[in-house]
Amino acid sequence: MTAQILFLALIGAFLIFYVLRYLRTHSIQRYSPEEVFSRLKENGHLVLLDVRTGRERDFQHINGSLHIPLPQLRARVGELKGHRDKEIVCYCQSGNRSLSAARMLQQEGFRAASMRGGIVDWNFYHRSA
Repeated sequence: MTAQILFLALIGAFLIFYVLRYLRTHSIQRYSPEEVFSRLKENGHLVLLDVRTGRERDFQHINGSLHIPLPQLRARVGELKGHRDKEIVCYCQSGNRSLSAARMLQQEGFRAASMRGGIVDWNFYHRSA
């Protein structure tokens, strides 16, 4: 009986974790790479923010994007104050860290969004386009 209770408690904890994560991130706008590319061409009111590590960025990045690694974002948010009138679209490798970054920026009063699929999907879009 104790193993069953432990198992149910573990399942419950996982469910709570994923429900809370969903609730924290569902309000964040998510753009596809195609939408980001199109919006970049249409107007200059969009800023791309790479939140990956320096090593990841050195390997490959989107030209014109700013770079602040996610672990440093809260401490360096002041560097983005000049972009308060623009929407900041965060990107990472696959789209997970960018959600956290966008949420953090929203808490700081910025208009922030995330690019779905990160640079992986960006590269796929540009190869097939």
